[in-house]
Amino acid sequence: MSEITVVDYLIKRLEELGITDIFGLPGDFNFNIIEAIERNKNTNWIGCTNELNAGYAADGYARVKGYGALVTTYGVGELSAINAIAGSFAEYVPVIKIVGTPSTKNIAQKTLLHHNFANPDYFAFANAYSNVVETTAYLNSKNAKTEIDRVLSVLVNEKKPVYIAIPEDICSSEINDIPCIQKATSNQDMLDAVIKHIEKMLLKAKNPIVLADILADRFEAKDALYKFLNKTEYPATNLLMGKGLIDWNYKGYIGTYLGKYGNNTAYSMVNESDCVITVGTIYSDLNTFGFDYSFEPTSMIDIEGTYTTVEYIRYDNVLMKDVLLRLSEIAPKYIGKSFDIKPLGLIQEIEANKPLKAQFIYSEIQNFLKEDDIVFSETGLVEFGFATLELPKGAHLYNQVLWGSIGWATPAAFGATIAERNKRVILVTGDGSHQLTAQEVSSMMRYGVKPIIIVINNSGYTIERALCKNPMDLFNNIASWNYSKLPDVFNGKSWSIKVETEQELHEALINAEQEQKDKLCYIEICTDKMDMPKLAQDLIFKSLAKV
Repeated sequence: MSEITVVDYLIKRLEELGITDIFGLPGDFNFNIIEAIERNKNTNWIGCTNELNAGYAADGYARVKGYGALVTTYGVGELSAINAIAGSFAEYVPVIKIVGTPSTKNIAQKTLLHHNFANPDYFAFANAYSNVVETTAYLNSKNAKTEIDRVLSVLVNEKKPVYIAIPEDICSSEINDIPCIQKATSNQDMLDAVIKHIEKMLLKAKNPIVLADILADRFEAKDALYKFLNKTEYPATNLLMGKGLIDWNYKGYIGTYLGKYGNNTAYSMVNESDCVITVGTIYSDLNTFGFDYSFEPTSMIDIEGTYTTVEYIRYDNVLMKDVLLRLSEIAPKYIGKSFDIKPLGLIQEIEANKPLKAQFIYSEIQNFLKEDDIVFSETGLVEFGFATLELPKGAHLYNQVLWGSIGWATPAAFGATIAERNKRVILVTGDGSHQLTAQEVSSMMRYGVKPIIIVINNSGYTIERALCKNPMDLFNNIASWNYSKLPDVFNGKSWSIKVETEQELHEALINAEQEQKDKLCYIEICTDKMDMPKLAQDLIFKSLAKV
């Protein structure tokens, strides 16, 4: 039986999951872990500017590649990253959080070492993480092998973050090199039962419709969903978090569900359906546009990652992918009412000296998008600007609608550029959000990745201005930055520009398409303090402000 060190075993297993790039910051308690990453010829250490950004980067990496990993030192490092991991937990993003801790001897003796409290508690931070990960493990000489296998099994099956603490001395302990990661499978009897129940509903349904969301992607069921849709030709829509999940070229696609605030076709068809098939949905306030739906569980088939609910009856231990594949074999073809969906009307005329407004900005972005683009939209107004856009074939939009931590998108986009170096990554963020994590632009330049960064400078927290009693209250102001000069501070190849008019933006995007081939591109877009997408105006002033 071959032997391997604990830390080499862990990194080897991560590599097998497709995690070839691991984000974090060094600290004296995690040197052994980082050295193992560098020792493995197939894995790379990606150093970030701080632990929070590293956590966001690992999150963005996982969204694109399937899984991500983050390494920090004990105490100060792991607490700096906990908000990022909490966001991954909220949105089913499988990131493994690895922390290097003091040795088992120091832990047992409660030695007062740095990065601790005056009364040492070496398990305080693992206990804190237990609230924002699916499971935790604190390795020792007896449990290291079984705990690594157990924790990675949870990561793979639950699609949520997990946490492993490795004391310095345990890193070099030897264990057998036989992996034992348990992958969940469907209970066949339960799967047969749920398919039989669903078939009865579909056979009597006159207007079935599919409402899909991001968990279909997280649980690796996107291909199965396409197979089901192409076989049945059911009309299909998606929630905001799942934008890009269904291709615009699918004949039954009716656009993103926007509640009563837009896309009347999707709104009426979902709420008038006698059989709503939801796939991987997250029913949060913003994702559903203020919980604006009226279908009842009695007319609903809810297919989630590891269970399916049909007419109030829950069937456990059935995987989403298996349910969809079986349904593609037995579901009847769509014969319901016809429908018509028109994409967003694009602005054709450009006025040279006209100040920029949201409608024009997002129309230009719509024209700029290409097939297979990876797009990250920041929390706040930007996600509503993208809600009505048509994504080209293969393009995917990533957002953080549920957790909504401002600043997430910049380092998350960095993680995406590391995960997928052969695709174009576009980041669209607001100035207030960007100020939280803008230093990660330096990491983009350090590692030679070439995203296109679009910063909307509206001089503060515009979405907060719209929500509060006095829009001009001083607490919604931020420091004034010359954003287009920011790349010059960092060392690397970049092209940047500041635009204030329609003609300037139009030309900037044309130039960015060329410049991005060999350098990072950075566009600062200046708008009025209260300018926002119409969808955001409607939602804020008609709905959220009343909650």
